[in-house]
Amino acid sequence: MSASEKNALLDAMVLRKAGKGDVLLAAGEPIEAWYGVLSGMAKLQTKSHDGKLSAFLGVPAGEWFGEGSVLKEDVWRYDVVALRDTTLIGMPLLHFRRLYRTSLPFAHFLIDHLNMRLGQAMAAIESGRLRNPEERVAQYLIHFSWAGMSKITLSQEDLGHLAGLSRQTINRVLKHFESQGWVSLEFGRVDIIHHEALQKLASPIGTKATPDAGQSTA
Repeated sequence: MSASEKNALLDAMVLRKAGKGDVLLAAGEPIEAWYGVLSGMAKLQTKSHDGKLSAFLGVPAGEWFGEGSVLKEDVWRYDVVALRDTTLIGMPLLHFRRLYRTSLPFAHFLIDHLNMRLGQAMAAIESGRLRNPEERVAQYLIHFSWAGMSKITLSQEDLGHLAGLSRQTINRVLKHFESQGWVSLEFGRVDIIHHEALQKLASPIGTKATPDAGQSTA
């Protein structure tokens, strides 16, 4: 992009801010932009008719989301909720469509991003059917680690929503990880100490090796 094109795009960007627990984008709201998390952290969740919540993706700062929905140009099918004070940055649809149709690097980025989301969706399906709680929690911790985070500010309740596990089970698993020296726990935060051990635990079925509890990168 030329300097003038970049400046025009930056000028067009929109911001949405919300405090912890507030809705940033609501299900049924028309899609007007493609959003990324500029600061904070958000979760994508749906609610059943009886009020039960199901969170299926946590989005850390620096990551974009919802490109599949944006390509359909319909309405949001889920709520986007702030897990802590969060700011979203949005690329208006007009600019998104223009880049998608005219910029090969942008189209390649979208394909790579959609491929990553497909891999995450397949992993979530596999996790729900075949994985034990320890492996499921490790998968979500590794996802945030891939985004460059080693200190994850996330409540056990929210992590449970993402992994499809009760808060009690999440607490038990995290305590086990802490006893192995893989993570360090503080109130509302998980610090990853031994990335390799969690990576082995979360690796695809059929390729897993048992983590060496004696190793530590601390």
